[in-house]
Order: sequence, then structure tokens, then C-alpha cells
Amino acid sequence: MRVIVTGGGTGGHIYPAIAIADKFKEMDPQTEILYVGNDEGIEKEIVPKTGYPLELVDARWLNKSSIWQLVRTGVRVCKGTLEARRVIGRFKPDVVIGTGGYVCFPVIMAAKMYGAKTFLHEQNAYPGLANRTLEKYVNRIFLGFGDAAQFFKNPEKTLEAGNPVRKSFFTLSKAEARKKLGFGQDDFIVFSFGGSLGAEKINEVAFEVMKVLNGHEKTQMIFGTGKWYYQQVLDQAAEAGIEVKENIKIKDYIEDMENYLAACDLVISRAGALSVAETTVCGKAAILIPSPNVTGNHQYFNAKAVADRGGALLIEERDLDAQKLVEEVLRLKNNHDLLDAMSKASRACAPDEALDIIYNTVVETVNK
Repeated sequence: MRVIVTGGGTGGHIYPAIAIADKFKEMDPQTEILYVGNDEGIEKEIVPKTGYPLELVDARWLNKSSIWQLVRTGVRVCKGTLEARRVIGRFKPDVVIGTGGYVCFPVIMAAKMYGAKTFLHEQNAYPGLANRTLEKYVNRIFLGFGDAAQFFKNPEKTLEAGNPVRKSFFTLSKAEARKKLGFGQDDFIVFSFGGSLGAEKINEVAFEVMKVLNGHEKTQMIFGTGKWYYQQVLDQAAEAGIEVKENIKIKDYIEDMENYLAACDLVISRAGALSVAETTVCGKAAILIPSPNVTGNHQYFNAKAVADRGGALLIEERDLDAQKLVEEVLRLKNNHDLLDAMSKASRACAPDEALDIIYNTVVETVNK
């Protein structure tokens, strides 16, 4: 089988596409995979490291700020569709699977014109505009959250699968991860991150947690700032006269996310669908702070799905302050029974069968 996966912009779209590609290769090593992305997204940095070939086509988000911006978007989408048609004509895929991001639009459109079987995966509880627009051009739509079906015009096309997570997240133990990263087996480890680019509000409150934990024995904090905010956080620490001790690791980007998630005891993060899926697969207690600046407030519903089952604390940004976050971190640090109960509840929320459902459905559709 020849398979194109496409998705871009952020890790939340890229890593599910890679997980799906990995599943196809696992099930049939003869499968040919091509990743199609856009050069404005971080896929051009991430995908080559996986070994999958990468092609880039033009794409642009829908900008409604003026007539000129709408025209500009239209021109680039048309250009991207022509480029995608050339890529698809050379590769001759049987299947094209989109996982979100504006690059999916020209690729799925070109795939439909070519005659390939087309699929989408919608990670969030509220689907994005691109996926809602592409609904009529695809054979099936896989859902990370079943509630998203109500927002599609043809819910019979949808299938709840859960969010695909790479195999490495399922197999790594806490002890192995801590040994690999050089952390003590008995340390209390907090892992804070705001996504591949970072989140200013998360960094703001995590900075205060860092100040409290700085220098504490048997305690570690991994502070993932995101690339946009890394230098800002370092400068802030220097201006405040803070000598960052060895138990604090400030990182601009987390490449081996599975190691840090497996190693930690507590996650502080946004509630993007992929982050929630990876956190629950690793069975980690979490403090989830949904971004209020997303379509349909979908991060709130992502977080609520875990919080309602006891695997996370949900703090909306409007209710967030540094003191409250510090208090919650220290409360969990000093209550091992609660931390353990949250960890087990988190693992119970994990999407264990997502990749099997996606693979089997695609193969069944192609064989028909």
C-alpha cells in the first residue's frame, strides 16, 4: 500500500500523523509512506528525523481580516493544490490521511481529484474549520472525542477512535526513563510545558513553581518553555537574581517527550488533544490549564474529560494565579496516595486502541 500522511503547523497535528505512519509500517513493512507538509510549520524539522520522506506544498490559514487577505489565502491554496497534485501524481497513493492544520486542505483536495481513498483525523472535541470544510471530500473521519461528531453534517462518516499516540509512549517505564535522563528513582518530578512553541501564561505561573522548587533535594522540575519564550525565561531569571540550581532543567523544546512524560510524577500543561492523550497513556497526574484562545473552547472539553474521571485538576486560565498553582503542586507532592490515585485514573482515560481502529478501517475501506 502507498500512503500519504499530511498535517502540520504544530506537534499536535504532526505527531499523530507520524504515529499513523508508524502503524502502517509496523503492520506491513512494505508500505510506502510519504509525508506532505508546509514549509511554515515545524514538520520540516521533525519529519526528516523519523526517516520518512517529506514533500512541502504551499498552504495558508484562512485570514478574514480584509478582502486582500482572503484573496491571498485563495491564491496560496490554489497554488498548494496544484503542487499537491504534482506530488500525488508522482507518488500515486492508495490512501491519503490528514491529521489537521491548513496544509491538509490542498492535499486532501488534490487526493480526491486523483481518486485516492481519503481520511481525516480530528483530535479535538470541537473540530477545526479545515476538517469541517473537507468533510464532504473524505471517506471517513476518525475522532479523538466522540462528542465532535455533532459538528459534522454527515455524522455517519465519523468513527470514534481516540487520539493516536506513538508506540514508544506505551512501552517506556518510569524507572527506565529516569535512568536514561539521569534523574533519581525516588525524586518528585514536575514537568511543565506549553506546547512546541510555548504558552506565555503557562510559563508565567511555572516560573513561580520553579522559584519554589529551585534547589530542593529529591525534587526535579523540567521547565519546557517553548522556542518562542526560552530566552525570555532565562532573562527573567537573571533579572530576578535567581541562580538556577541543578534540579531545574529549562528547555526550549522537548524532542524526546516520551522520556520526560514517563519519568515525571506531575504534568502542568495546556490541554491540547495530543498532550492529553500522551499524558494519559503515560498515566500521569496532571494540572491542565486549557487555552481560552481556541476554536469552540475545545481544550476545556479535552481537559474536562480527564478531570471528570479524577486523572487531572482543571484550572481555567481566568482562575489561575501563581500562588494557587504552587499550592496545588505542593499538595500533590506531599500526598502520595492522591498522586497515585490520579495517575491510575489518568491511565484509565488513555486511547489504547486508536491506531488499531484507524489502520483496520483504512484497510477495510481500501479493500472494498
